[in-house]
Amino acid sequence: MLLAALLISFLAFAGNASAATWYFLRYYPASGQKFTSFSGTMTIPALPKAGVYYLWPGLQPTDNSGVYQNVLDGRSGTWWIGSGWCCSNPSLPWGSGFNTYANEKVTFNNRIDGSSWKSTLTRSTGETVTDSFALTSKSFNQVLFAIELTDVSWDFGPLAFSNIVITSTGTDSSWCNTKPENYNSATTYSISGLSASVSGNTVTCKIASVILQKPA
Repeated sequence: MLLAALLISFLAFAGNASAATWYFLRYYPASGQKFTSFSGTMTIPALPKAGVYYLWPGLQPTDNSGVYQNVLDGRSGTWWIGSGWCCSNPSLPWGSGFNTYANEKVTFNNRIDGSSWKSTLTRSTGETVTDSFALTSKSFNQVLFAIELTDVSWDFGPLAFSNIVITSTGTDSSWCNTKPENYNSATTYSISGLSASVSGNTVTCKIASVILQKPA
């Protein structure tokens, strides 16, 4: 069920029929809680060649109907990053984006904003794009740090995220201090600088660094 659900992600959006190779970490909130925001900074790795490299943070809902993602896409031979929902139920246009290059930092911020989810991407040069998606009917219970590869290998080095902030509903913050699921134990990773707090009915989880280092 897990793999089948995730195979509808950005790979399907791109219309590529080949099977993807997956490396990802996944956090779940406490039972009955849902995620309400997910932000952080991605350090852009080198792109060895044009290929189906999709590197992304994202959110998946309880019904596994799709993935809400900020996708770093290497197909053109130059990294491009943009936000969107893949791939149906509902069918939504993909968001805007920009090219980015090795060692740049791109900040992502996904949050509920009134009747929609809003995604803002900011490049270290100051370039910014913002898009809104009609996804408030979804209950997001999965936060993902993912590498999705088709007909290419993990040949770009570590994928590093920093200054991560995740919020959920509820008062149980134990999920923040629990190791994430490491899909198929496929990834060597490191996590540092965890802290959790609760205010009212909101849990805030801060993580200084998540690094997907290499295949296990």
